[in-house]
Amino acid sequence: MSDQKIVLITGASSGIGEATARELSKAGHVVVVGARRTDRLTSLVKEIEASGGVARAHQLDVTSRNDFARVVANTLDEFGRIDVIVNNAGVMPLSPLSALKVDEWDQMVDVNIKGVLNGIAAVLPTMNARGAGHIVNVASIGAHRVSPTAAVYCATKYAVWAISDGLRQETDRLRVTVISPGVVTSELADTISDEATRAVMKEYRSVAIEPSVIGGAICYAIEQPKGVDVSEIIVRPTASPN
Repeated sequence: MSDQKIVLITGASSGIGEATARELSKAGHVVVVGARRTDRLTSLVKEIEASGGVARAHQLDVTSRNDFARVVANTLDEFGRIDVIVNNAGVMPLSPLSALKVDEWDQMVDVNIKGVLNGIAAVLPTMNARGAGHIVNVASIGAHRVSPTAAVYCATKYAVWAISDGLRQETDRLRVTVISPGVVTSELADTISDEATRAVMKEYRSVAIEPSVIGGAICYAIEQPKGVDVSEIIVRPTASPN
């Protein structure tokens, strides 16, 4: 396809990242998938290639600038450019602030905020040099609405929203989109170590949409005409009150 894009997706071993890789591949784009769990990436790449798509897998810890530098360099060597990055990797170990799970707070800051910044820093020079590129950052409905036990998580996702809008205002050549999903079927809640919060979230997450829906929204955003920037999309279940 003449408008085929080279798309780097983080956190692609499950959930939204994995589904986005499938959706973009179906649309004819090349997907470069990164995550820590390379066994899952290998299976994903085999599936995509069996369907006639083009995919590459790289081990990627978004908290590591060196990992990002390696993945970007390898992608540029093979394909010559990166058209889109989808900064999707995230964690959600919710708990009340009074539980003082400070290590989990640090983890959310490192992955959800610094991971996005590392992704931006890794692709911005090559995109600016080409005068074209699209940065898609996955935030959350939590960037717009704070709830108990989610104070730190929501803060990290608001940061993603703020970083995205700041970057958008700083450039007239690159496109920037922030995607804010509501409840999506995923493994995110599995990282909740606080038992009371886990029980509440099980009920809260009973109404959810499939991650492929978010992948479709990302596909829509990146396939708009060059002069059109879809700055933000909020996608939530129709039956969700939040």
